[in-house]
Amino acid sequence: MAAVSVRMNPLGITLMLLISGCSIFYWFGGANLLRSEPKISMKELLCVGIELAKRGGNRVKQIHDSNKLDATSKGKTKEGAKEMMTEGDLQSHRAIVYGFDKAFPGIKVISEEHERKPVDFKVIPDLVKQMNEVDEIITSDVQIPLNEISVWIDPLDATQEYTEGLTQYVTVMVCVAVNGQPTIGIIHQPFLKETAWGWVAYGTSKNVKNQVNEKDQKTPIEGKEDPVRLIVSRSHAGKVEPLVKDAFDNVNVIPAGGAGYKTLALIKGEADAYVHVTRIKKWDICAGNALLNSLGGRMTTLDGTHIDYHAESNPVVDLGLLADLREHDVYRSKLSKIAEDLKESSQKQPSS
Repeated sequence: MAAVSVRMNPLGITLMLLISGCSIFYWFGGANLLRSEPKISMKELLCVGIELAKRGGNRVKQIHDSNKLDATSKGKTKEGAKEMMTEGDLQSHRAIVYGFDKAFPGIKVISEEHERKPVDFKVIPDLVKQMNEVDEIITSDVQIPLNEISVWIDPLDATQEYTEGLTQYVTVMVCVAVNGQPTIGIIHQPFLKETAWGWVAYGTSKNVKNQVNEKDQKTPIEGKEDPVRLIVSRSHAGKVEPLVKDAFDNVNVIPAGGAGYKTLALIKGEADAYVHVTRIKKWDICAGNALLNSLGGRMTTLDGTHIDYHAESNPVVDLGLLADLREHDVYRSKLSKIAEDLKESSQKQPSS
């Protein structure tokens, strides 16, 4: 019987090799490379965040001025303090959340208010992704994958004071975290029409930079006869005043509303450190954390632990808060007993 010879068409061999190579590429991770994550300009995200904080602030002020607050209680804190929500909170939330949804589809936004519903983006004004005030300070940019970004917003900080007419404490805050690290912080004061912002390692708004440069840069504890000025919560104080008075020999306790206001007080030199001993939510503090970091300051739990701002993380911080622009470790040492007690308490009663 005659032998049968098979000749392969060169084109056929090439196609077979290509198909085999594509199969190997796919099974060994190539599919993930083909589905690359979209990237976002951080500079554009900063500009949009500033614009949306102002839009939210406009709604907050308009509703306050129209006397249509419609304040309701969302419940009480662990310590028994009321948690309020007003029409200002809700309208600001909508302006900011749906604005981010339009500008950056798919971005993860965590807000103090939880309303999310389908919205017609045509009715939302277009957003500016470039600002002269940002261009004057920030001369470079970076692109970050969408899945590494989480945005934390507090549409109305100091709601209790807002209902009482103490509008100097009211802020609207936007924070951008990258891989859980607070990176961009924006704090807008709608009744003063002032906006402070900072981008870690890139720069801060002019008003922030000027205020810090004008401050007394001496150590606030060592070598200073004046009392240490600690700013604390006015409406969620817990036992902070007797605790800090026991921790410091010479202290002036300053009650104030809103975590955003307290952060700005540090920057303006009106307080040396911000101390909190009850539970606090991450949307209250993320913007301040990023803003202080952009200035070389720090915000941690009382035991010195850095706060994780991943979107999936627990939004509750149980171990207190310490924020300042300098001498963080000195303050932390003074407050170590309070930190130990909070840690022991949280282990007995886990966060909800």
